[in-house]
Amino acid sequence: MSLNDTPSGERIHIGFFGRRNAGKSSVVNAVTGQDLAVVSQVEGTTTDPVKKAMELLPLGPVVIIDTPGFDDEGMLGELRVQRTRKILAQTDIAVLVVDGSRGMCGCDRELLGLFQEKKIPYVIVWNKSDLSAPLSTEAVKSSGPAFVRASALTGEGITEIKETIGEIYRAWKAQQGREPRLVSDLLTAGDQVILVIPIDKAAPKGRLILPQQQVIRDILDAGCTSICTQTEGVTATLESLRRPPAIVITDSQAFARVQKDVPESIPLTSFSILMARYKGFLKTAVEGAAQIEHLKDGDRVLISEGCTHHRQCDDIGTVKIPRWLHTKTGKDITIETSSGTGFPEDLTPYALVIHCGGCMLNEREMQSRIGRAVRQNVPVTNYGTAIAYMNGILKRSVAMFPDLAALL
Repeated sequence: MSLNDTPSGERIHIGFFGRRNAGKSSVVNAVTGQDLAVVSQVEGTTTDPVKKAMELLPLGPVVIIDTPGFDDEGMLGELRVQRTRKILAQTDIAVLVVDGSRGMCGCDRELLGLFQEKKIPYVIVWNKSDLSAPLSTEAVKSSGPAFVRASALTGEGITEIKETIGEIYRAWKAQQGREPRLVSDLLTAGDQVILVIPIDKAAPKGRLILPQQQVIRDILDAGCTSICTQTEGVTATLESLRRPPAIVITDSQAFARVQKDVPESIPLTSFSILMARYKGFLKTAVEGAAQIEHLKDGDRVLISEGCTHHRQCDDIGTVKIPRWLHTKTGKDITIETSSGTGFPEDLTPYALVIHCGGCMLNEREMQSRIGRAVRQNVPVTNYGTAIAYMNGILKRSVAMFPDLAALL
C-alpha cells in the first residue's frame, strides 16, 4: 500500500482554523504547495470544510482540512460554525491562523480554549507578517507553546510551520504512551495465523475490506504467516497444518460457524474486536455488550457506521445485527441507523449504541464518538463484540486479553 493509498483512518488529520479572512486558505495552499482552497478578499469564501488527502513532509500521509471562519454570522454562518466544531472531533493537530494585521480576537481565544479542552495539540500561525509590526518576546510566549510568524503571500515561515506541526505532533504522540497494534504484539516470529474471510456478494471482486488488509500487513510485520480461507475451509485448513495456529481471526458474521470448527484450545477472535482494540475502546465495547441482556420492549438501539456505502439486501448493520438482536432478546426493540458523519450529538434517547469497527475513522474521531456515549451514560459496543456476545463466545473471543476476560 503506497502513501497515496493510505486510508483516511490511518492519516494524520491537520485542521486549519481561525476567523474569516485571516488567511487560512492562503496558508493551507502555501503549506501544501497546491491550490487546495479558494482564496478571496471576500470574508466567508470558505463555506464548507475542504479536505485533501496528501503526503506532507515530515509527517507523511495526512488529511489537510480547511475550515470556514469561526466568526461567521447569520443562520448559514452558524451552520458553518457547527460544521467547523464537528471537524475538531477528527483533528489530530490544529493550526490556528491569526490575522497578524488585526491581532488575536475573541473567536481565536475561543478556539484555543476548545483545543485545550479537547486536548488537541496546536500551532499558532501569526499570518500576514508582511503587514504587521514585529511582536515582542513576551507577546509570542503568551500566545502559546508553538508559535510561528508567517506570511502566505511572501512565503515567510511556511517551512517552519510544517516543521513545527511535525515536532508538536511527534511530542504529543510520545506522551500518549500507547503504540496501537492490531495483533502483532500477540504473536512470536514464525507463528501461523488463520484468517477466515467470507467472500460473498457484499465483497467487491478483487478486494478485501480494510481491516483484513491491515491485519495481514501487521502479521507480516511480526515475521509471521497468514493463511487465508473461507468459512467452509476452516476444518481442512486446520488439518493441513503441522502445528496449531497461534490464533484464528474471523469475520464477525461467521462467528457462529467458525467457533464450532475451531477447538477451544486455539485462540479465536474477530477482525472487528481487534479493530476496537486498535482504536482504543475494546474495554468499553466489552462492557457495553452486556447491555444487550438488559434491553426491554420499546428500547431504542442506534447502529452506526463510520462510512457510507451501498446497502446490500443482507447488510450487516441494517439487516443482520437487528435480526440477531431481536432473536437474542425476544424484545420489541426499535432500531435506528446512522452512517458517515451523521453520528448524533445527543445519544441519551438510546439504550445502546452499536458502532462499526471504525476502520475509516481516525482514532481521535472514534474516541470522540465513544467518549460522547460514555459521558452521556449510554452503553456502547461495536459490531464484532456484540456479535460475539450474542453467540455466547465473547469471553473466548477476548481470552487473549486476561483483564477483559475477567470482566465476563
